[in-house]
Amino acid sequence: MTLRFASFLTLILFAACKAPSLDAFEQNIPIKGGAWAYTAKPSVNFNITDTASLYNVSVVCRHTDSYAYKNIWLFIAFQRPGDTVARRDRFELTLQDNNGRWYGTGMDDIWEQRIPLFKNIHFNRPGPYTVTFEQDMRDNVLKGVLDIGLRVEKAP
Repeated sequence: MTLRFASFLTLILFAACKAPSLDAFEQNIPIKGGAWAYTAKPSVNFNITDTASLYNVSVVCRHTDSYAYKNIWLFIAFQRPGDTVARRDRFELTLQDNNGRWYGTGMDDIWEQRIPLFKNIHFNRPGPYTVTFEQDMRDNVLKGVLDIGLRVEKAP
């Protein structure tokens, strides 16, 4: 009888607990061979259903220790639901401090960081959004970038 009661109590406790919802989207696109050419324009698609909430948007960048620069310049194009033309802006993302230390987290020679683009923004249209990345550095084949991606999460 005690075992049944303990099992019943455990079942009730698990049923009462609601798993926290993870209101986030993240997708990273591999850069073939770690060499990003001007012609390669990786894109990410995500869907917004809650237009009442605020969101934080970050670029996720994975690179190697051999990446030659302290920053990366990107053109990032945002296309909203119903738009035929994307809005394209240029961003400078800082990857390293003035002393040569990489930002983010690293393991061996690979570093990853989430670089905030927008905080507490409001998506006013529900539906699918598309974000496209273009590297805008002086090297036509930019070596050392492994992945580029996007993270969209509800603001706390």
